[in-house]
Amino acid sequence: MSSTYTLAEIAKWVHGVVRGDASVRISGVAGVEEAEVSHITWLSDEKYAAKLRSSRAGAVLVDARFGETPMAAILCEQPALAIVTILEHFAPPVPRPPIGTHSAAVVAPSARLGRDVRLGPNVVVGENAVIGDRSVLHANVFVGADSSLGADCELWPGVVIRERCELGDRVVVHPNTTIGADGFGYQYAGGRHVKIPQIGRVVIEADVEIGANCCIDRAKFGETRVGRGTKIDNLVQVAHNVQVGPGCILVAQCGIAGSTRLGRGVVLAGKVGVKDHVVLHEGVQVGACSCVSKDIPAGSRVFGIPAVDHEQFVRERAALRRAPEMVEQIKALTQRIEQLEASADDRASG
Repeated sequence: MSSTYTLAEIAKWVHGVVRGDASVRISGVAGVEEAEVSHITWLSDEKYAAKLRSSRAGAVLVDARFGETPMAAILCEQPALAIVTILEHFAPPVPRPPIGTHSAAVVAPSARLGRDVRLGPNVVVGENAVIGDRSVLHANVFVGADSSLGADCELWPGVVIRERCELGDRVVVHPNTTIGADGFGYQYAGGRHVKIPQIGRVVIEADVEIGANCCIDRAKFGETRVGRGTKIDNLVQVAHNVQVGPGCILVAQCGIAGSTRLGRGVVLAGKVGVKDHVVLHEGVQVGACSCVSKDIPAGSRVFGIPAVDHEQFVRERAALRRAPEMVEQIKALTQRIEQLEASADDRASG
């Protein structure tokens, strides 16, 4: 049975102030349209206040300057961050294997396990691999020879970390992601594709989170690197020798071709493709379904195929929407010109 808390108790978690009945009891969190009387919901902007009038929520979390609400409210400075704290309190416990090594796990004699490590069933840890303190490897995780994990990492079921890869502290990798597979490199010769050996490695810096079913390929030589604090969504491909800077966001189904460099804080929206050997400098933002084919200067916002400055893209799209009308105008002008020329010819011949 889930725990319930009064609004007074919840307000303390977020350093907020209750407006209304502080004794209302809350058992969970829900969106404004789905919430029931036992739920708390939240709004980050007063322009959505109309949605509250039809909401059944027992309470709402809003900005301290938010207007009146039809239910009790907790007023705080940053609702979008405060709701994270509230969700953490209501979140059910995450099942994890117990501290120690499951009887069905296989750990090489030369591997080193830190303190309070948890290894689930069918985990494989290769020769000379290192697993940092308090790290958790769920069922069917594979860590190859000479790879290392920092402290407090969590690898969910089916994750593969191939040989000679390095993960920093507090790295989270979601199910069925592969780190360190061979980069896609071939030389066409003699009527066939000759595989180029991929002898480099992958380095994932601290505090990176990688979604499910991602592929981060090892370098041809040297290293593929993902910078500290970067967050990667599901189904993202990072090719060999790519350098992803710190604090980047890579949204689902992005594909980054080989030897590309992303500066600090770059954001790639869903389904973005980035050509090989280009540089996206610090703070670049790329809109969804775009294709980046050349270097992009720092702070730019680009969109389209090929990606261009966002304002230019908007102007071009606006002009394109007018194209059918302009075609008719051109036809009319062409007919008018032909008529005028015909009249001029008639006068000249007369």
